[in-house]
Amino acid sequence: MKKAVWAPGAAAVLCALSTGASAQSSVTLSGRIDAGFAYMNNVQTSPGVTASRFGMQSGDWGTGMLNFTGTEDLGGGVKTIFFLSRSLKATTGTAGTVHRKSWVGLSQENYGTIKFGRDLFISNGVSAFDPFLQEMFSSASLVRGRTWQQTNSNVGYLSPSWHGFDLAAQYSFGGKPGNWNGTDTGSYGRSDGLQLTYRTGLFDVRAIYDELRDPNGQFSNVFTASREFILAANLRLGSFLVQGAATRMFAPDTPTGLASTANHYWLGVGYQANPFLLVTLAAYHVDVGQGAGNDTHDAHGHATMYELGTTYNLSKRTFLYANVGYVHNSSNATFSLEPNNPGLNNSNLDNPLPGHSQVGAYLGINHSF
Repeated sequence: MKKAVWAPGAAAVLCALSTGASAQSSVTLSGRIDAGFAYMNNVQTSPGVTASRFGMQSGDWGTGMLNFTGTEDLGGGVKTIFFLSRSLKATTGTAGTVHRKSWVGLSQENYGTIKFGRDLFISNGVSAFDPFLQEMFSSASLVRGRTWQQTNSNVGYLSPSWHGFDLAAQYSFGGKPGNWNGTDTGSYGRSDGLQLTYRTGLFDVRAIYDELRDPNGQFSNVFTASREFILAANLRLGSFLVQGAATRMFAPDTPTGLASTANHYWLGVGYQANPFLLVTLAAYHVDVGQGAGNDTHDAHGHATMYELGTTYNLSKRTFLYANVGYVHNSSNATFSLEPNNPGLNNSNLDNPLPGHSQVGAYLGINHSF
């Protein structure tokens, strides 16, 4: 299944962390390469003019990446750890524009892990409850990518498990002179969040509260700089995995008259037909609250996205994938299958025209090392 297939790359990272106690220090190289073909209709070629698109793409199932993980045993069960990650584009053979992670920290089995540096924002915690694991078409699509961002100058903490519970916390410093909440060094100002998870053999439940501010330190756009509440759950029933979530977002500093709230829901099921084949079906829905839109803000409206996908394991490290999706927009909505920017004129040619639907598909191969 998808989580098992992705695991080899992650397993190499965890292996480095877990073996650090028996070796004085170690550095591990790991990563992922992803490439395939994609189709999408109702893509704008210029403002107001649409056409279909077909071609090769990198990272539709998951961003290609190159990772370096290090650990050093300090004694007494304490370890120094670091992680460096850079995105890769297989179709061009170049490094991507995203420096995914760059952090250093300390870990102790009984007290947890603390990290300092650039990291995935805490809202990425929804990926473990998303039937499509935040692929290109996924829970990130109808929230304009809000849940898969990275933030700078983080201090993050992850607790050990205690009777099934674990806690994560994250605080991202702004550092702008004269503006505690703003920043001069990134896309987001001071941001923070808490995550509480309860796990059993039958189900998992996760609650997240986070605050993602714009560079000026404000909650100015419901999909790019807002407060967010998430409640998500997984239910394991034999060969089936049922996953769902409800999200509430609100941006109190949004200019007067523009929409400042949104609700996002999803429900999906994965069926592990055999050790090689996983089939997943999911539906996602977003409601944008009352208010107008402009070039960079979405107006009141709603959209529903349906997705069917499958993965087939060729080995423990390599799998094939194929997904098809459809999004239906209300009269004012411009949501895409992809997590594009909000608004009508915000580098958004991949968004359909207001009220138009969109159909897309992608297939490819993914290898972890």
